[in-house]
Amino acid sequence: MQSATLPASATDPDDYKVKDANPELGERWLNSGSYGGRGWMSSERFTSTYDLVEQMFYLYVRVVKARDLPPSSITGSCDPYVEVKLGNYRGRTRHFEKKMNPEWNQVFAFSKDRIQSSTLEVFVKDKEMVGRDDYVGRVVFDLNEIPTRVPPNSPLAPQWYRLEDRRGGGKLRGEMMLAVWMGTQADEAFPEAWHSDASSVYGEGVHNVRSKVYVSPKLWYLRVNVIEAQDVLPNDRSRLPDLFVKAQVGSQVLRTKICPTRTTNPLWNEDLVFVAAEPFEELLVITVEDRVHPSKEEMMGKLILPLDTFEKRLDHRPVHSRWFNLEKYGFGALEADRRKELKFSSRIHLRVCLEGGYHVLDESTMYTSDQRPTSRQLWKPPVGILEVGILSAQGLLPMKMKDGRGTTDAYCVAKYGQKWVRTRTILDTMNPKWSEQYTWEVYDPCTVMTLGVFDNCHLGGGEKSATGSAARDSQIGKLRIRLSTLEAHRIYTHSYPLLVLQPQGVKKMGELQLAFRFTTLSLANMIYVYGHPLLPKMHYLQPFTVNQVDSLRYQAMNIVALRLGRAEPPLRKEVVEYMLDVDSHLWSMRRSKANFFRIMSLLSGMINMGRWFGDVGNWKNPMTSVLVHILFLILIWYPELILPTLFFYMFLIGLWNYRFRPRHPPHMDTKISWAEAAHPDELDEEFDTFPTSRPHDIVRMRYDRLRSVAGRIQTVVGDIATQGERLQSLLVWRDPRATGLFIMFCLCAAVVLYVTPFKVVALVTGLYYLRHPRFRSKLPSVPSNFFKRLPARTDGLL
Repeated sequence: MQSATLPASATDPDDYKVKDANPELGERWLNSGSYGGRGWMSSERFTSTYDLVEQMFYLYVRVVKARDLPPSSITGSCDPYVEVKLGNYRGRTRHFEKKMNPEWNQVFAFSKDRIQSSTLEVFVKDKEMVGRDDYVGRVVFDLNEIPTRVPPNSPLAPQWYRLEDRRGGGKLRGEMMLAVWMGTQADEAFPEAWHSDASSVYGEGVHNVRSKVYVSPKLWYLRVNVIEAQDVLPNDRSRLPDLFVKAQVGSQVLRTKICPTRTTNPLWNEDLVFVAAEPFEELLVITVEDRVHPSKEEMMGKLILPLDTFEKRLDHRPVHSRWFNLEKYGFGALEADRRKELKFSSRIHLRVCLEGGYHVLDESTMYTSDQRPTSRQLWKPPVGILEVGILSAQGLLPMKMKDGRGTTDAYCVAKYGQKWVRTRTILDTMNPKWSEQYTWEVYDPCTVMTLGVFDNCHLGGGEKSATGSAARDSQIGKLRIRLSTLEAHRIYTHSYPLLVLQPQGVKKMGELQLAFRFTTLSLANMIYVYGHPLLPKMHYLQPFTVNQVDSLRYQAMNIVALRLGRAEPPLRKEVVEYMLDVDSHLWSMRRSKANFFRIMSLLSGMINMGRWFGDVGNWKNPMTSVLVHILFLILIWYPELILPTLFFYMFLIGLWNYRFRPRHPPHMDTKISWAEAAHPDELDEEFDTFPTSRPHDIVRMRYDRLRSVAGRIQTVVGDIATQGERLQSLLVWRDPRATGLFIMFCLCAAVVLYVTPFKVVALVTGLYYLRHPRFRSKLPSVPSNFFKRLPARTDGLL
């Protein structure tokens, strides 16, 4: 269920802004209080292992096993299961058929905030086929006597307890092994425990509400260099064939161009690049085909090769090529015929390798979270650690109807590098409280973490959508955090608005409260990283075309979604695609307007500078005009002061802007995204299907062509805006490390240029830029690498 969208004029602008939050973070073990008092520390204790989330206490019950259970007087055997009862909450283990010594090894967790009883009862029951289950025995615990476990202490050892009668009539036959303790969400038992908060979930839904960590599959680029073929004879010997090669890996199909000359020994020398994931399950299928007619193609030969047989290369040095015999298509049903056929066969010359020196892009290049090459041998040590505490959400909107009322079952997904995390699902609340903390290694600070909030539609009830198809988890909102905008060793606690663009306009779905900290391991390593290329060097030595990058990214996204969907519980395709920005390349009038006005805002600075010079010339402010004339005469008389003055002036601007540096990371901005002022017709176009659903064929063709071309224009305009914004960010402390490095460079440059004659500087600069190509490197220069790492306002685009 969705609430009506308010017009932009009726919405409080502050609703779309990031707000400061002051949650109680860190672990505190208090010296008094009910339930679990025995074993608590006598003074406050702070730990750093789980210090970015609010501490939440749980009563844990680990049911290990039972032995020597008495048989039923009716069946002569026992089908035991355990029921854990705490107030109104009841948790049950699975039952065993005819087993006197069952082993369950299940953990139950009861939130301390919801405990309404002073005793914990653990029952052993015999599952009866008819009537009520038979009572076997129980163990009772007083909650005031339960010990508290303080991580990282070892787990509490379970003990054997004698079963007693329900009415306290003495001990019965049989024993049960249990461990009961009070702990927090930092306990190792927390992720796999049955939670009282999710007591209404059953069946497969139990797995879908637990927190999990996922790892993206290891992706490789597979390069197939099709060189030539020999003795490819057509079925019709009266004509020479028009030959091309088609290669397929899984659902990916690529083909070479038709050989320009008609011959039985064609030459192509083309590269076909695929995405493959470990473990390699697909096969490389090569076919040589003849274009008999524009609408008819005949297969001349076929070759099937497993991917794990190919060489893995780490650099641009070529691998050895090989000749392969082609299997005649449609031949070889009998082994005797196959032996005869192999006496003479067509051959194909291939050079195939798995590229380990590239980073396989599965995210938008603007929001990439990982830039390491595929091969681990090429990885450099991490430069920092990112810790994220996913605290809570407030004011979520109802996403579905249940029992005649709106409800939301929310969970959060965070993605950085190859590691995905999914919090547990909090049922039936608009203000879920997760308080879960996760850690990532950081190999490059100029990367982006993505977090999304979703409504769980797979709680074990065989849910269907309104159209009758399988239910899909609904998107509640998404946000991004660029690590380079974070100060090191500082804890950020903010409440972020969850914004979603819908056909009716932009809508705030609630707020997500986070705490995060970026810890740098070495300042020298950080400075070293800023001077290096963003991507591995193979991207510059043998670059892909723009079309190849788009196509390969789409294939990589499909593979990641497919593999993560095979986990248990699955991270569903709609979740993965939303996190990876699957539709970021599609045309949108709103995005194009946003990028256009980003450029206009940059040009406005130059226009204002021109107006200022005009005012100086017109003597609007006589004092300013006199000072400018004096400075102009000094620089003309002493031209060697021009560059030192310029760099020293930028140094002073950078120091002045330090007072106004941003205090919190950027978030999606509805104003620069033009989400609030979008025309309904533009939104209708943005949410139109692709291809368009317009009725007329000509309109369909022209409309799709316009969207395709305009999408490229949109990307180019956005890239231009990004370069200008990076230049603008040099002195505004958006990336504190980059601005610090730049103003120190400006100070050093000002000093060096002051003591060095201008003629020498001009001569060295000119000779450097006019140097012979032999002395040039294909890799980008250090200033270019530094500039490309600077943040732009793309982080705020919705």
